[in-house]
Amino acid sequence: MDDNVRIHGTCVARDGAGVLILGPSGAGKSDLALRLLDRGFALVADDQVHISDHVAWAPEALAGLLEVRGLGIVRLPYLSRATLKLVIALTTASERLPRPEIHPTLGLPVVHVHAAAVSAPERVALALDCALGRVVQHAGAFAA
Repeated sequence: MDDNVRIHGTCVARDGAGVLILGPSGAGKSDLALRLLDRGFALVADDQVHISDHVAWAPEALAGLLEVRGLGIVRLPYLSRATLKLVIALTTASERLPRPEIHPTLGLPVVHVHAAAVSAPERVALALDCALGRVVQHAGAFAA
């Protein structure tokens, strides 16, 4: 992917490795990002994400802003850019042993996560570790 695209989603990163969270409006993208921030991730972009050559950043007007439902829009520390390594597609149910999936436009691994699940932040962190090769998976989304 060489073109600069703008995607409706949220992006967080850990150690510079970006995770793009996708889902329809109200699916829990910002809420999941908020929970990930509490687990060592950093905000990159919320609501709109610019992407070019797998590098993600927020539109200037939205940089550092996170919408927290029931509270409003808050300004937080943020990373100016992150290299995307994983796409999280929000769903209402997760498969037990999913097959590997690649995002058709971004060419990145996709993992489906139920945003409201208590373990959702830990699943995202573990999926990122799998995508980075830090954890070996025997069956499922990253199995060879």
